[in-house]
Amino acid sequence: MTRVVVAPDKFKGSLPAEAVAAAIAAGLRRGRPGAEVLECPIADGGDGTVAAAVAAGFEFVPVRASGPVGEPVSTGYARRDGTAVIELAAVSGLALLDELAPLTATTLGVGELMRAALDAGASRLVLGLGGSASTDGGAGLLQALGARLLDSAGAELPPGGAALRRLARVDLDGLDPRLRDVELLVASDVDNPLLGEHGAAAVYGPQKGASPEDVELLESALRHLAEVVRASGLDVANVPGAGAAGGTGYALALLGASFRPGIDVVLELTGLTEKLPGADLLITGEGSLDEQTLRGKGPAGIAAAAAERGIPVVALAGRNTLSPEALRSAGFTAAYGLTDIEPDVRRCLAEPAPLLERLAERVAREHL
Repeated sequence: MTRVVVAPDKFKGSLPAEAVAAAIAAGLRRGRPGAEVLECPIADGGDGTVAAAVAAGFEFVPVRASGPVGEPVSTGYARRDGTAVIELAAVSGLALLDELAPLTATTLGVGELMRAALDAGASRLVLGLGGSASTDGGAGLLQALGARLLDSAGAELPPGGAALRRLARVDLDGLDPRLRDVELLVASDVDNPLLGEHGAAAVYGPQKGASPEDVELLESALRHLAEVVRASGLDVANVPGAGAAGGTGYALALLGASFRPGIDVVLELTGLTEKLPGADLLITGEGSLDEQTLRGKGPAGIAAAAAERGIPVVALAGRNTLSPEALRSAGFTAAYGLTDIEPDVRRCLAEPAPLLERLAERVAREHL
């Protein structure tokens, strides 16, 4: 029996990964009745990571936590056995904001999710970083877990990166003692340090609404944070990934977290590599197949894993801007875009599912 593994990422802003996988699977079954189709939606460690874990059999645990500007949001994490998967974007993400707040947005909710998972008995926390609204160096996360960030009068700092300029003392003695015995794993493809021209404020601040003046202010605030922490004997500002998610990687490095590429972590969580033996074809994809795809994004990692096993890989995307040579060198056999069959980009964005079905039916005819 012909066996196809369908492992796409989301079509950002258009269709979540599980719906993309379902549409592709439906088209394949039309084009090749009787084929065994295994759906395994993926993510690259950013938004969609919890959904990918749930699709792979994790339980979703709802939690009420603080959003990026302090308002309560309905969020949650994925749990299986002792592992909890937490997605920053689902609680402290840009998409949760009606108005950008580069100076005051916080990661408090991420720490609250971590605490909820610890309360439920988790012994391993996997944190997907990406889509962050804040540049607070993970200060909110640390405060939620029991750390105290105090000004010169001994008062707790308010939320946000800008407030870090007033930091006088960091007290980590009150950190949740369970953190000493839990494994912390960060899924992130960002290797930026906390500070400097490649740091959290300079590179990612503008994406969160920071003006040039704001970037300068946030850089100064993060530098001050690092200096105060360094005085206590901890220096992790230059750890690769410390600049991830507005410096959230810095806070997690302080807690002893290890860092791995997002797609590697997701492959492990979803058990995708276990589904590959015996597959005749793997289909992956995302909204835009472009140069960014080749820099650690989900489809590229999937293609590499399949190519190692001699499995042909076809990518389906909203649009494809990669040359045939670039595709081949990344392990892709072929790539198709919705714009190949529907020139109206607005329709591709508004109605991707039926178009994906049509493309998948074509793939079934041409590759199976």
